Amino acid sequence: MPRAAGQPQLVSGFLLGAAAAVLATVALGLLRILRGPGDAERMMSAQLLGTGGVAVLLLLAAATGSGAAVDVALTLALLAAFASIAFYKGAPGRSPDEPATDDRGADE
Repeated sequence: MPRAAGQPQLVSGFLLGAAAAVLATVALGLLRILRGPGDAERMMSAQLLGTGGVAVLLLLAAATGSGAAVDVALTLALLAAFASIAFYKGAPGRSPDEPATDDRGADE
């Protein structure tokens, strides 16, 4: 089935609009990082920034055909995963080598 002449521009325009919408929500997440009540909320907002950044880069790559943006998005996703692991390992009140415990069945 042949495509209409204006369809590629329509699709790339839609992808660019979706990237702008995701970028706007990521900007709102930046406010949470700056004003977050605790470290956990700030870390979750940083994860939102990482995920939103990956989404924006992938949408831009699809709209423009840039393969380099996909590489940058994958690198950003990997860095976001390492950041959450580093946050968990450095959380106060728990040793990095201490396993997680569940106190629900302790009395039995």
